[in-house]
Amino acid sequence: MTPTPIDAWIRPDESVSAIPLVLVDSSEFEATVASLGDAVRRACVANGFRGENGRTLGVTLADGEESIMLAGCNRRDGLFALASLPVRLPEGDYRLDPRGIALEPAQAALGWALGAYRYTRYRKPTRPAARLLVDQDVRARIGSQAEAAYLTRDLINAPTQDMGPAELAAAVRALAERHAANYREWVGDTLLEDNFPTIHAVGRAAANDRQPRLAMLSHGADDAPHVVLVGKGVCFDTGGLDLKTADGMRWMKKDMGGAAHAIALAGLLLDARLPIRLTLLIPAVENAVAGNAFRPGEVIRTRAGLSVEIDNTDAEGRLVLCDALAYASELKPDLILDFATLTGAARVALGADLPALFCNRDEIAEALLAAGTKTQDPLWRMPLWRPYLTMLDSYMADLANSGSSRHAGAIIAALFLERFVPESTAWCHLDVYSWNDTERPGRPRGGEAQGLRAYLEFLRLRYG
Repeated sequence: MTPTPIDAWIRPDESVSAIPLVLVDSSEFEATVASLGDAVRRACVANGFRGENGRTLGVTLADGEESIMLAGCNRRDGLFALASLPVRLPEGDYRLDPRGIALEPAQAALGWALGAYRYTRYRKPTRPAARLLVDQDVRARIGSQAEAAYLTRDLINAPTQDMGPAELAAAVRALAERHAANYREWVGDTLLEDNFPTIHAVGRAAANDRQPRLAMLSHGADDAPHVVLVGKGVCFDTGGLDLKTADGMRWMKKDMGGAAHAIALAGLLLDARLPIRLTLLIPAVENAVAGNAFRPGEVIRTRAGLSVEIDNTDAEGRLVLCDALAYASELKPDLILDFATLTGAARVALGADLPALFCNRDEIAEALLAAGTKTQDPLWRMPLWRPYLTMLDSYMADLANSGSSRHAGAIIAALFLERFVPESTAWCHLDVYSWNDTERPGRPRGGEAQGLRAYLEFLRLRYG
């Protein structure tokens, strides 16, 4: 899938006719307006404008030769200070004017781009978003990040009939072709032949044109530090035979959100040309209901050789991930990073905006948290509390796929995944929501990218 181009909203500054956009913070209103002259002050009084966040006001200056647009914003909103303006301002080209409050240019432009996004595959927008003109350096700095966020959102927003396992794998293939990377795919029974039994088990009940598969991209020199990205690609989750309720199933098109994040992050790393060897693994399945669906009480022998008793078919994400993580571990990488819309328990604990980070290396977790703070892309570390491993005990297999208690669901899921990564391998798991339930500036309702900027910053510092 080709992401929505950000050039529709963020353009290199080649226009001389752009409208000057003067940013006004209500806390600095008097000083800003005083510097603009009496005509602006009178217009503000007449229209009751005092720099309120999100309000705009067009003003013609005293000489009658220049019109400017005042826009209220709150500089404390940081990345999202301008995020509401693309859909609030009249259509046109704008350029940040130095007479207003100063914001960091790249941060302001990225927030603008995030606010301009709309998913338009099935419905045309009611009106075009306003465009911000920036210099070439700013455009270069934010372009890949904005496009990665757009791609993540586009993939997640696509309904299941247009985003099944084959289409998700096609997104990996397209990325490989774009960067001249190697691509390999295991489909259907070839998963069994090459020992990916849990990916096959979860996806085997889907229709013939939606067979389970594992897509792999690889790129880079063999002697470079090896980073493996793994993303949960459950394109729709009915819950399997442990069927979800109607409400619980309604938005399960987004259960491939982890895969969308891993694909977008791989694109960011390839664009950045970090001196690493990169492998991307996307297990893509549909957890459907049919006569051959995997059943509660079955025992599956995983790629790692561990036997897993199926306690709940709705705990399927960890099953497709465990084979991919086992394969990733066989590659003996420097670092494994996995992304998954894995548990509702993480949302109960942290809400929609904070992805839950689990990591088996303190120094890596601390560096990721610091990167999240720096890029305004927050993460929250959760513990791999190993005494809870007893909740995964099975009387007949090495472990069960879900806990014996409803307590600590996100931790239990992460502990399950950890069993498939050797202690000698650095590994991080991010439990993401991948979704905005409501409309907010810069965060439109629907699919959302979370943690991408933080991970990119961390990996640049670690390998760049």
